[in-house]
Amino acid sequence: MQKTINVIGGGLAGSEACLYLANKGYKVNLYDIKGKNFTPAHHNSNYAEIVCSNSFKSKDPNSASGILKQELLALGCNLLKVAYECQVPSGASLAVDRELFSAKVTSLIKSNKNITLHVEDVDYIDSDAITIIATGPLTTDKMCNTLKNMLGGEFLYFFDAASPIIDASSINMDIAFFQSRYDKGGEDYLNCPMNKEQYLKFYNELINAESVELKDFENKKVFESCMPIEVMAGRGEDAIRFGPLKPVGLMDKRTQVKPYAVVQLRKENVLANMYNMVGFQTNLTFAEQKRVFRLIPALENAEFLRYGVMHRNNFINFPKVCDEYSRLKINNNIFIAGQLSGVEGYVESIMSGLYCAMNIVNMLENREMVKFDNNTIIGGIYKYLSNANIDNFQPMNANLGLLAPLDIKDKQKRNEQYSKRSNQAMQEIIKLIN
Repeated sequence: MQKTINVIGGGLAGSEACLYLANKGYKVNLYDIKGKNFTPAHHNSNYAEIVCSNSFKSKDPNSASGILKQELLALGCNLLKVAYECQVPSGASLAVDRELFSAKVTSLIKSNKNITLHVEDVDYIDSDAITIIATGPLTTDKMCNTLKNMLGGEFLYFFDAASPIIDASSINMDIAFFQSRYDKGGEDYLNCPMNKEQYLKFYNELINAESVELKDFENKKVFESCMPIEVMAGRGEDAIRFGPLKPVGLMDKRTQVKPYAVVQLRKENVLANMYNMVGFQTNLTFAEQKRVFRLIPALENAEFLRYGVMHRNNFINFPKVCDEYSRLKINNNIFIAGQLSGVEGYVESIMSGLYCAMNIVNMLENREMVKFDNNTIIGGIYKYLSNANIDNFQPMNANLGLLAPLDIKDKQKRNEQYSKRSNQAMQEIIKLIN
């Protein structure tokens, strides 16, 4: 029997990797600090905990995120199946009850006889053991130091932020109204409309509110897709009104008044007693969040079940230290998965864990490594990671720009063809895998 495989980190990538390997009959050691300690952004003892938002992005089969989901489901992805089992209404997006999702994943891991759990803050990597390092963007100081020593300091970071969660019973339903943008997806979002006067008052308080000082580094690096609302607002008066607060496609049918700006709330759980402020990642102090966000009409008496937080996210310089199969160039026994590798997003992290696990199986069984071309989102992501500028490497999430281009001018037809081409490519890949 082959050596036991070590997986360090029980987040989305590590959990997917463990389940794939264990279901293939391999013995897996899963190491995670949960049970003894938590990172600054984690709150419960379950694996695959979702931190920033409960959205897994679009289900549209012609969108980048939708295409990636199709590819993963075709490969038998375990965590994505669980996500669909735990989904909450969210229009065209896949949003999940995050507590239920993590609990189900944890149950799958703990009940699998091929997985042995270790509650441990790992600070040593056995160079002879097949290992997946999936410690995530909040890798502990011990592991950070181990990786820095191993990789010669080729370690980067950015700051990430999470949105507040509000008690549904504290929302003023005389003002808020249910509607998805352009009525697509039913009434899955709760909207808090603003007129111009209300918006400008909120905007001016937001850009002048007190933020928590970031002490980890002298310079703040903020990843664009997780930008704090106050940082985005600082770019100009209309920056957030053309961003997360855009009013297009929304109107309260009770008043027939088109709002100047809209704050959208999304269901956080199946019971719908908690709502997440969409796009409101923030680094404001808790006191300022309560003061400023209560200026939003319908949230004047909001009870915050969780305030927004900001934290440091770590990732490696992938194109400099890893090959196209996500193995370290200095040691092909060691794979890097999840956000630590430079993928950004929940589904992308799950994908990277599955990708590493598939390659480990092929490596151990003396078969060719699994390779996806950029007719697929998976292949597009790894082509980017492998060939990005090593002097200014930044994380990447799924987008259609990663795919091999098609000379079709009509956007809808082009995106439909991207999806069709991905399906065809995946069918060929699955034949080779099987």
